[in-house]
Amino acid sequence: MNKVIKQLKELEKLSHDDIRLAAEEWSKPWQTLISTQLSARTRDETTIRVSNVLFRKYKTAKSLGNASLGSIQKIIRPVNFFRNKSKNVKNCCKILAKEYKGNPPHDFDKLIKLPGVGRKTANVFLSEMGKQAIGVDTHLSYISQKLGWTKNKNPHKIEKDLEKLFPHNCWKRINPIVVRFGKTYTSRKKKNLLLERIKSI
Repeated sequence: MNKVIKQLKELEKLSHDDIRLAAEEWSKPWQTLISTQLSARTRDETTIRVSNVLFRKYKTAKSLGNASLGSIQKIIRPVNFFRNKSKNVKNCCKILAKEYKGNPPHDFDKLIKLPGVGRKTANVFLSEMGKQAIGVDTHLSYISQKLGWTKNKNPHKIEKDLEKLFPHNCWKRINPIVVRFGKTYTSRKKKNLLLERIKSI
């Protein structure tokens, strides 16, 4: 078995599998996209709580796109950069309603044209939709460097390195496994000790 696959399996084995990530378990694709957007630089627990309130009040992408900026800000205030994210969420939902009947496109190039949707958000969304894509966030960036999967710090370059390193059929599993590992071990010291062990596999 490929060394990196063994390392990925070990990361999965050492993680709590009951940790819900911000992109997971939403009933509608637009909710998955918006929650992923809101999760940037914000804890998943906070994002999920805020997204639940937001989606209870606004049942469709269209209604969220038509909401006032103030009412969106009031709900998503606990997430980091909430003012900027409020604008992006409103404008993104307007475009989703107008151009895509409320359903985000399953196309990377179209996704990154949406307000507030960068490479990571687009790839995490696509992987949640069952596509093979690698969303590079801070957890994946840190752990990839520690395990020697990449020497790069630029997320786009890390993404390309991982695509070359891992078989295509497991790309969508990389981000959730690594993020769960990162969230299971919040102590940097403990995390690094485990990563040293995994590196030697």
